[in-house]
Amino acid sequence: MTPEQILKMIESHERWLQRKSGGQRADLSGCNLSEFNLTAAMLQSAKLSGAYMARTILVGADLSYADMFCANLDGADLAKSMLMRADLRGAFMRGANLAGANLKEADLRGGALISGNPAAPATIIRANIGQSELDEAELNGANLSGTDLSHSSMVGATLEKTLLCGANLSGVNLENANLSGADLSGANLSDAKIVGANLSGANLSGALIHRTLLRNSDLHGAILENVDLSSADLAGANLVNSDGRGLSRSMRDILRDHAVWIREQGRGGSRAQLAKTDLSGIDISDVNLSGADLREAQMAGSTMRRTSLVMSDLSGVNLSGADLRDAELAGINLSGADLTGTRAAGANFSEVELKSADGTPTGRMWVSNLSGAVFVDADLTGAKLTGANLRGANFQGARLSRAHLRGAELDGAILTDEQIAELASKP
Repeated sequence: MTPEQILKMIESHERWLQRKSGGQRADLSGCNLSEFNLTAAMLQSAKLSGAYMARTILVGADLSYADMFCANLDGADLAKSMLMRADLRGAFMRGANLAGANLKEADLRGGALISGNPAAPATIIRANIGQSELDEAELNGANLSGTDLSHSSMVGATLEKTLLCGANLSGVNLENANLSGADLSGANLSDAKIVGANLSGANLSGALIHRTLLRNSDLHGAILENVDLSSADLAGANLVNSDGRGLSRSMRDILRDHAVWIREQGRGGSRAQLAKTDLSGIDISDVNLSGADLREAQMAGSTMRRTSLVMSDLSGVNLSGADLRDAELAGINLSGADLTGTRAAGANFSEVELKSADGTPTGRMWVSNLSGAVFVDADLTGAKLTGANLRGANFQGARLSRAHLRGAELDGAILTDEQIAELASKP
């Protein structure tokens, strides 16, 4: 088909859309449209399956409901185009520009090509949009299951309730994207940048999270079953319900996997990796988080009554105004932590005896590290700080009545004369 014939067919298609006489639905299946300039073309419901449209200019074009099954759109410019409910199964869109495009409810699953030989198996072709530009694109409700989106830019994209099961999102940039309610189960998110994104209620079960940046993202209510977050960057991420009460689904998954990790001594489950995470106001009373990584987490106003954090790392954590009454904190690392106004009456900060793999005591003690911690106006009534490292800790205004500090290192600790006198008077 010549270029002139193709353009005449598109003109006839536009008349067909307007229900004018002489109009006919365009069937450009398998045609070569490479490098055509089809800016703002009206191609709704056009037949373009298998069409070769590499580097075609389709800026602002309307391709809603179009059949583009296994079409090749590599390098095409589809900025601000309309692709609502388009059939893009098995399509190739590598390096395409889809900035601001509307792909709401589009189908980008893999496509199956069936040959004329009934005995021959169908060939499954995976949709490929790798290294494409999808900034601010609308993909609500689209089906991108199994699609290759690796190394694409999707800054500010809207993917609410989008199906991304098993999709390849490695190296993708989803900064400030909306993925609320999206299904990312089994997706590859390794090296992805998902900063400031909305993942509330998203399904991430079984997803590959490796060196993934999730800073300042909203993950409350997300499903994180069988997800290893050990190499993820969760700085400022929200894993707590928006009202601060109870636990989100995502936190329950993490705590459950951590409980298995403790019970099976590291042979199963996974250690809670919550460094730099925003857990402000969380209530994890009576939970066993021994050995957890909570470095520099934001836990202001949290409730952790009777919580077990034996040998956990909470260095640099913000626990101001938290409730740690009767918590088990033996062998903990709280160096540089802010415990201003914390209620920790009856809490145990003492050293802990190390045990071998079979649970046999070794006779060696692991000292709690509270060096440089701020306990200003904290309530440490009856707290056990036996043998703890309290060098440079600030206890101004703290209540230390009945506290046990036998063998504690107090070099450089800030204590009032009254506090020193009270401690000296104890047997």
